[in-house]
Amino acid sequence: MKKWVFLFLIFSGFSTLAQVQRKRTVKLMGSRFDITIVANDALTAEQRIDTVIAEVTRIENLISDWIPTTQISAVNKQAGIAPVQVDPEVFALTERALHLSTITNGAFDISFAAMDRIWKFDGSMTKMPSPEAVKKSVEKVGYQNIVLDRKKSTIFLRKKGMKIGFGALGEGYAADRCRDMMLAQGVQAGIVNGSGDMSTWGRQPNGEPWTIGITNPLHRDTIFAIIPLRQSSVVTSGSYEKFVLFNGKRYAHIINPKTGYPATGLSSVTVFGPSAEIANGFSTSVMVLGKEAGLKLLKKQPDYQYILITDDGQIFSSPDLPIKQRRL
Repeated sequence: MKKWVFLFLIFSGFSTLAQVQRKRTVKLMGSRFDITIVANDALTAEQRIDTVIAEVTRIENLISDWIPTTQISAVNKQAGIAPVQVDPEVFALTERALHLSTITNGAFDISFAAMDRIWKFDGSMTKMPSPEAVKKSVEKVGYQNIVLDRKKSTIFLRKKGMKIGFGALGEGYAADRCRDMMLAQGVQAGIVNGSGDMSTWGRQPNGEPWTIGITNPLHRDTIFAIIPLRQSSVVTSGSYEKFVLFNGKRYAHIINPKTGYPATGLSSVTVFGPSAEIANGFSTSVMVLGKEAGLKLLKKQPDYQYILITDDGQIFSSPDLPIKQRRL
């Protein structure tokens, strides 16, 4: 269910004498992180970027299912055996993920980490997997088998071989945490962009709002919309770079954790809102749900706005977003 994102920050104007803007690109959580900080001087900006990197590293060492010493790895090792006590931070993140699973009816599921990777999106697939192979690939997936005990702060996976992972939420959670940390430290503006899970605050040094460009999924070298960020976070999930075609039908790299089949029908889903973590959950879920069910879900989330682009170029967006086109 790992998303593929294409958002471009649009910078305009020049820094004022009172503020400077510094940006650094690093690899964290196995992904690209672009960190931008606006401060009164270059040294302060660079030091704050160091702080952000340290915080993302801390989170990775807490929730990664690839690092064997993390609490999530301990939970996975004890699947079907015993509950594992975790920090309140890890418990709360898992609890929010389960809430997303519930309201999306399983279109989002953190136990997708146990899914067999039978679909290949590197050009090597020549035929569809058999229905039996697809069914078997999701045998150990199912958020209903994750048991949380809030009083004891424990997580228990009922089935042996089950796994949970935060590949679909971790970068967004880290971006949100770093934004809140920087605000608490008096940093008035910046961006933490974790592999397209983007949290922003404040404005550019010239006073203009942060602005993003959204890729046209039918013509990937062009931007079809430039939008000022009125809300602090934005995430895009898309299928237009990683997909396979069988009998003229596009199958996205985002897999439905209930069925084991790739998502179809939507090329791009962008979600704006107060939290990159939650926006990521919605964008991934809507790719799986498709246009009709996805719009129904998003219309129940008043704090979040959206842009959906179908495989045939139709555009559906929140009424208050400045998007005039209805087809690419």
